[in-house]
Parts: sequence; C-alpha cells; structure tokens
Amino acid sequence: MNKYYLLSFMLVLFSLTSCETEPESLTLSSPDGNNQITFDLTEKGEPFYMVAHKNETVVDSSFMSFELKDLPALADNFKVTASQVETLDETWEMPWGEQLEVRNNYNGLMVSLEEKDGEKRKVNIHFKAFNDGVAFRYEFPEQENLKDILILDENTEFNLTGDHTVWWIPGDWDIYEHLYNETKFSEIDALSKRDVPDLAATYIPENAVNTPVTMKTNTGLYLSFHEADLTNYAGMTLKVDPENHRMVSELVGSERLGGKAQLSLPFNTPWRTIQIAEKAGDLIESKMTLNLNDPNAIGDVSYFTPMKYVGIWWEMHIGKSTWDMEGSQDMNTWTTGKVGSSQHGATTENAKRYIDFASENGIKGLLVEGWNTGWDQWLNSEDREGIFDFMTPYADYDFDEVMRYANEKGVEVIMHHETSAAPLTYEKQMEEAYNFMKANGMNSVKTGYVGKIIPKGEYHHGQWMVNHYQKVLEKAAEKKIAVNAHEPIKATGKRRTYPNAIAREGLRGQEFNAWSADGGNPPDHLPTVAFTRMLSGPIDFTPGVFNIKFEEYKKDNRVSTTLAHQLALYVVIYSPIQMACDLPEHYMLDGRVHPAFQFITDVGVDWQQSKVLNGEVGDFVTIARQERKTGNWFVGGITDENERTLNLTLDFLEDGKTYSANVYRDAEDAHWETNPQAYAIEAMEVKKGDQMDIRLAPGGGFAISIVEKE
Repeated sequence: MNKYYLLSFMLVLFSLTSCETEPESLTLSSPDGNNQITFDLTEKGEPFYMVAHKNETVVDSSFMSFELKDLPALADNFKVTASQVETLDETWEMPWGEQLEVRNNYNGLMVSLEEKDGEKRKVNIHFKAFNDGVAFRYEFPEQENLKDILILDENTEFNLTGDHTVWWIPGDWDIYEHLYNETKFSEIDALSKRDVPDLAATYIPENAVNTPVTMKTNTGLYLSFHEADLTNYAGMTLKVDPENHRMVSELVGSERLGGKAQLSLPFNTPWRTIQIAEKAGDLIESKMTLNLNDPNAIGDVSYFTPMKYVGIWWEMHIGKSTWDMEGSQDMNTWTTGKVGSSQHGATTENAKRYIDFASENGIKGLLVEGWNTGWDQWLNSEDREGIFDFMTPYADYDFDEVMRYANEKGVEVIMHHETSAAPLTYEKQMEEAYNFMKANGMNSVKTGYVGKIIPKGEYHHGQWMVNHYQKVLEKAAEKKIAVNAHEPIKATGKRRTYPNAIAREGLRGQEFNAWSADGGNPPDHLPTVAFTRMLSGPIDFTPGVFNIKFEEYKKDNRVSTTLAHQLALYVVIYSPIQMACDLPEHYMLDGRVHPAFQFITDVGVDWQQSKVLNGEVGDFVTIARQERKTGNWFVGGITDENERTLNLTLDFLEDGKTYSANVYRDAEDAHWETNPQAYAIEAMEVKKGDQMDIRLAPGGGFAISIVEKE
C-alpha cells in the first residue's frame, strides 16, 4: 500500500434523481456531526445554502449565481437532477511542513443542477463537510449549450448571523501589505485604506476585504473565510454589506478582459472555505485548506532542504546599503537620487562576511539581493521589461568566487529574481535563468513582483497573474527548484500539489518597520497575523531583528517588539525557511555572538507535530512544535501591547523522560517601546505535565528549547 495515502474508507456513491418535482432540501454533516450544510432551491429555482455548527446557524440562507458576458445569468430556473454523497478518511505525509502526517476526513455531497428550460445549462455544486469547517465549489461539466464563458461576477453570498468582530485587510487587487484592522463587521470601511503610504502598487475598488478574513461571533465561535486550490481563476475578495451583515464574492478583475475570468468548459472554480472553531488555536491547527488540494503532482522534492538563512537584504531597508552599485536607488523610501553615504550591499567581500557568520553559527543558507545589474534603472523606468537578466553580476560582485566560497563553507546560496512586475519578460527568461541556477548548484529562488503589473490592465491577484504564478511553479518543478514568492498571489494550499512552493510573503512584513517612521508594524500585528494570513500557508516574514532601535541609520524608525518576541517568531510564524534578517554585527555582543542568538541556531524549521497551547486573535498566541529530525521541542509565545502572564502545561512531552529547557524571555523591565532589548535566559529541568508561568512584557514574548536529557 502506498504509504502516503492510507485509505480507511473508500468512496461510497449513490444517486438521487428527480425530473418533475423538486426534492426536499439536501443536508450534509461532518464526520463528527458538528458541522452541517443544507442546500435547497427557491420556488424560482435559485440555489442557496446554509451552514450550522451544533445547531447554531453560522451562515444563513445565502444565494449562489454567476453573471456572464453576452449570456443570460446562471442564477435561477434550476432543478436538481441528481445528488451524490461520498465519504473519505485518509492520512497523507507532508514532505516538509508543520507536521508529518495529515488526516483528510470529510463527507461530501455533489448536487447536479440543470435549467428547467431554454438552453438547459448545467452546473454542479460540490460540498465537503470537515470537522474543522465546510467548503464548496462550482463544477461546470462539458455540455453542448455552454462552451466558453467570460465571468463578469461570481455572486457567492455569505450571509452572517450577527455583527461579528472581524480582523480584516482591504480587498486590494494588487497587494496584501496592509495592517489588519479589528472592528465590528458593520464598521468595515475598506475604502478608507486607499491612500496607504509605502505600497508599491495598490488598487481598492470596493468596500471589500481580502481573505483569509477571521471573525469571532457573539457566542464565542471563531470563523475564517478563504478559498482553496486557486487555479486558472481570479482571486476572490469579499464585498461587504455592513448593514445586512453579508459578504458577496468579488473577483479580481482584468481591464484587458473586460471581466473577471475567461474559461472554457469543463472547469472547476476554487473551493470557497469556512473554517469553524470553538477555540482560536483550532483555526491554526486546521489543515482543511491543504486537504482541498490535489495530492503531490511533482514527486520527490528532496532537493529542497528546510533551512534558516541570512542575507544581504535588511541593510538596504535600514539605509546602510543600496541594491544598485551606483547608489542611486533608495527602494525603502521609494526615492531616487544619491543616497548620501549608502553603498552597494552585494559585494564579494560583504557576501563572504555573511557566509562566515552563517557557517560559524549553524545557518544553512545565504540570500544576496542586488548582486545582478539593473537595480539602477528599475524604479525610474516606465517600461521595466528586460531590466534584469538574472545572470550578469555588478562589477564588485564576483559571482563565481562567492559560490566557491559558500560551497567551501557548506552554505547554500538562494537565488534572487526581482521581475520588476514584468512577468512576460520573466516567462521568457525562466528556462535560461533556472538552467544557470542549477549549473551553479542553486536549488531555491526568491521571486519578486514589485510595482504595477505589465501588461497594463492586469493586477497581481487576477486570473492572468494566477496563471503566471502557476507557470513559474511548474517550470521550477521541472528544473527541481523551490520557489519563495514575494508580492505573490495568496496561498490557497497548493503547496500540497506543488511542494516546491515553499513559502511566500503576502503580508505586511518586517521591512515596514524599516520604512515607516510612525512605528511600522504595531505590537498586535503578528498576534493577528497568526490567526489570519498564516491560516493560508507558510510566511517568509524575515524575523530576528536584535537591533530593535536602529538609530545608527534611521533615528525615527524601529521595530515595535521586544527581542524575546523576535525569537518567538521562529516558532509562532511558520515557514520551512526562516531568515535571521539582522546584520551580522547586530548579532554580536561584547565581542562575541549574542547569547540569545543560540535559540536561532538551535530552533528547527521542519516539524513532526505542532500544537497551539493558547491564544486569542490579535492579543497573544503560544505554539509548541516538535522538530522532525531530532525530536526536540520548541515553544514560542508573543503578546500585543499588553503585558500578560501565560501559564503553560508541558503535557505534550513524553511520559517518563526528563528534559533540559532553556527559556529566553523578557527581562523584568523589558518593554517594546522603552527597553526592547532587555532579556533573560534561564536553564531548567522539566518533564511531562510540568507547569510554568511566564511573564510577557508589553510587545514581548518568550522562546523555549526543550531537549531530552541523555
């Protein structure tokens, strides 16, 4: 039996057919019986659904329709011609991830619809009910009277049952790099976020929110709305009707198409997903989005090794260095002209300095940005096509020597491809650029798409770009290359099908702390991200800033956390690649490596299992993860601007064993604003069931490494 797919139950199918009369409503329950989906038609033949959890209505009667160009809408006049049910319980293995094994257990219902008269067009609605939520998608079968369509709007409603508390970012068609807002649903005002500074490209046409969008009901239930398996379709935002507590799908459009998605039948839309949880942490532990994607389609990905890395990157953002050799670009403030004392960061000498630090401190990878020519042109150019070729180094960067030195020191170099948001050029370059990578022993690439998309009229999150990101994944897989995408399309679980999709940005990252003189990301940013953006997949957030107030370069900018909070992020914010983003000199203290850096050296990046120990959205969260290779445990906890003491019970450890624990925590006088670098390290002996109270300073955190004693 294939070890990756252990089937406990085979599919069980049966049909229910009706030609003359409408059937009674169809109901589907999750395996544990707690989540329920009901489907029905109105007298006019309009499809609608409802969702309940333990008899509490979560989504009330919500209609489903499509508007098509030059064709009548698919909205009513339907009858049910058949229905099929299915049950699946399987366990599959992740090649890398938050855990080794994932259980995929659901009950399914396929409802076949056909128009009663006229063209008698057909559409199927496929529902799945999991113990951790529900999902559905539209499946358009091949048919005589419907072949090619341009979708103007997909009108999938989510009719909420109250004025929930919502954590949201605006439904921007170009970028996800907005701060999260916490409001009542009735107070969502996405249009007020149109003029946010420091965004390379932004377009917010509606009062809509991006997904995942997380909510808490008045009864204490947690909901998160998203999508899974986004393939050959436009990304979905959710248009908000504040007065009626309703959301409607709003697909990202294309001015060139004059619509949202151009499709040929047969095709399936992405899954529309609703996670349902009684505890906030259960949202993080859910793997429903992954389970709604197809199994691994590319085979072995052992060429990618989960790793920590350093890089020539942060120094450009804080103003020490520039991406280009001439010193004419200052991307961190979107200005051009001489940058004063700044100098090119990607030099041979500087790269070797980072390689030495990585090699001496247990760091596997090195990222170098600004090594290739073109950075002196791209911000000035209206036509950004062909600026970068990804093979020609600046004169002060000896590519071959850096690669030789890195190989000698056992450090793997990560390639950087900034496409300047010119994807057509990149598609022409991929074959040669990826061959160049493989010829030089490089197995992973960080891609970037900063700026307005070329061709004009397309957006980062529209169907055209969704297909581009897919082409990159497929070509990279062909060349055995892993992709860490920045300025990406949202994660929708495709890493299950394409496990070379190792991470992506897709949020307001660490660099905003270097750009924004107003304090950058506030202390509650990452306690919110853990329950929103992180639900969709791995994040390349680039943690590890030790020089919290970088007054040497930017006196008005800073990171709004404590040092211990930065350490905790290596456990809390999941990614199979984690950057130690600060400068090597900032990891030194009194002529030696900073004692707190030991946690970064020790912490894992590839996990056997993960457990959320506690948490509330936007307030705090604690996560424990067990490393695959060593069996060691690591725990990370972070808080918002409020001081708090968290009680931990170490019930995840094994019975009868004794462990050595190193606790990295905030000092008694630590505070994110006034004393962020104050820390303490404690060593202790622990065993299963032990409890500990840990104080977190305002904006603070803690990190624990737990190793079995011999």
